[in-house]
Amino acid sequence: MTTRARSFDAAAASYAAHRPSYPPALLDAVESLTGRPLAGARVADVGAGTGIATALLHERGAEVLAVEPGDGMAAEFRRAHPGIPIVRGDGDRLPLATGAFDLLTYAQAWHWTDPARSVPEARRVLRPGGALALWWNDADATVPWIAAQEERLRVFFGVEEETHRTLPEGLGGFTTRSVTWTRRITLDDHLANLASHSAFLVLGEDRTRAYFAGERELLNPLFPDGIVEEQYVVNLSVAVV
Repeated sequence: MTTRARSFDAAAASYAAHRPSYPPALLDAVESLTGRPLAGARVADVGAGTGIATALLHERGAEVLAVEPGDGMAAEFRRAHPGIPIVRGDGDRLPLATGAFDLLTYAQAWHWTDPARSVPEARRVLRPGGALALWWNDADATVPWIAAQEERLRVFFGVEEETHRTLPEGLGGFTTRSVTWTRRITLDDHLANLASHSAFLVLGEDRTRAYFAGERELLNPLFPDGIVEEQYVVNLSVAVV
């Protein structure tokens, strides 16, 4: 695992407290694209982190097992979700029985895998007719203030315009769906959410503090009551194998 992937362990509590969840419409879309209800399905949520998606799958009635490589993230998962089983591992080396699952889910996690390994592993553990579901919460850049913030982040980190994620080959065709949703949180929580991303976790305390001081100064006039409405697009891709 990369340094950035492991950086979440030291920030697991903040990650759990500030990262966005997912709307019910996303799970409706998962059921629609996989062609079966989540209730009673055997599901492995891979790269489960602190259990944001795992808990939602559990609430839908899935027989869900979390798979998480990080010590800190797994500890936070166990604290928050003592009734949901978790095993240690990652998508490149799934500690799961062959043909045992109806659905594999990767919430904000597939990009940490090596598809040369994770695709064969997904095919191995899924039963015939099972499905792989990948999704990401992306800030909705059709909202002007969000687009401006995303541009500042690109300039700060020196990255080019983000390209569409490449879906893995070797699993047949993917069906995709997008779900737009919003949440209202405090400005402090909005900034804490940004700070929980791996790029900042490996940046260093001084540069991170300086960046967020400037970001707060820019956002304060936009949100004088201290409440931010974040808008997201959850991009879901499902392959039935």
